[in-house]
Amino acid sequence: MKFTEVIGQEEVKQKLVKTVKTSRVSHAQLFLGPPGSGKLALAIAYAQFINCKNKTGEDACGECPSCIKYAKLAHPDLHFIYPTATVKGIDKPMSKDFIAQWRELLLENNAYISLSDWHNKIGIEKKQSIINARDCNEIIKTLSYKSFEAEYKVMVIWMAEKLFHSAAPKILKILEEPPDRTLFILISENQDQVINTILSRTQLVKIPRIEDDVLSSYLINKNHEPSVVHDVVRIANGDFLQAKFLISNRNEEAESFSLYVKWMRLCYKNSVDETIGFVNEVSKYPREKQKNLLNFALRMTREGLLLNLGVGQVTKLNRSESDFMKKFHQFINNRNGEAIINELNQSIYHIERNANAGILFLDLSLKIGKMIKA
Repeated sequence: MKFTEVIGQEEVKQKLVKTVKTSRVSHAQLFLGPPGSGKLALAIAYAQFINCKNKTGEDACGECPSCIKYAKLAHPDLHFIYPTATVKGIDKPMSKDFIAQWRELLLENNAYISLSDWHNKIGIEKKQSIINARDCNEIIKTLSYKSFEAEYKVMVIWMAEKLFHSAAPKILKILEEPPDRTLFILISENQDQVINTILSRTQLVKIPRIEDDVLSSYLINKNHEPSVVHDVVRIANGDFLQAKFLISNRNEEAESFSLYVKWMRLCYKNSVDETIGFVNEVSKYPREKQKNLLNFALRMTREGLLLNLGVGQVTKLNRSESDFMKKFHQFINNRNGEAIINELNQSIYHIERNANAGILFLDLSLKIGKMIKA
């Protein structure tokens, strides 16, 4: 992957290129940024640029033997570690057990993937994945060998916040004092969840959200309708994965809006019988659809708070959502907004861990009803 294939992030690209040109490549770097910002794509492009045999001024050539292998994610000196869990036939999983699926997923999506994409790919939708001690031992073993052909051996650790706390100490020494010409690139979406001893041994590279105009231009160049792109980019908030999802699932997003409106009206009406009927309906939905509804409600709550603060110009609402929130936002304010957001976040957390959807949505509905009525 070349830098030109990464969406936006021009300032970050320039800084990374400069580290190579000035021979100041830090041996352990943490690429930190929100979902859909292109952290993994940047990491691969950076590694390819470092090891390219015929660098241009600002990018890899894309044609030398090293670049050709990087394009297939099959370079012998490029290594990946990522969260795994047990699956049928693999009781003691390691990253190398899933390398074929990993390469396939990255190549299909140009290295723009989410953790849920990865879970779906390897069939662990209902499990929690971690980077385990076996993978930490594998890191030490792999990096103890000499490089095959590249200037740098590169170890990419994706979703570093998933590094199991008891496994982390195994790699602290090699992270602090790696073999010569070794580059660690750790990738994370949540700095607070990365173990402090790991944080202290890495140089932080902050990856911002993709700028709206850059994301719009990219999507329009991919032959998406400008009117659709405009609405999607307003909602996506610099998250390419979210924008891609919204374009591919416009009907699902419209359905989430309809469900949300119906749900909030029932919460306000405080009709237990009707609410139970709605909850019974929602509890039959797949987990991902339930989670989409909760995430949609979370976004609407935040937008309602912005409207109440008198900063409606920064909201990310399409026309239908805006029409509804013009009236409904008065029920979301500084007295209940934070509590509603906390309840929704807790519900998303429990849905991801296979909570009983019927009980969860009924309890949540009654709580939200009390809060908006108050």
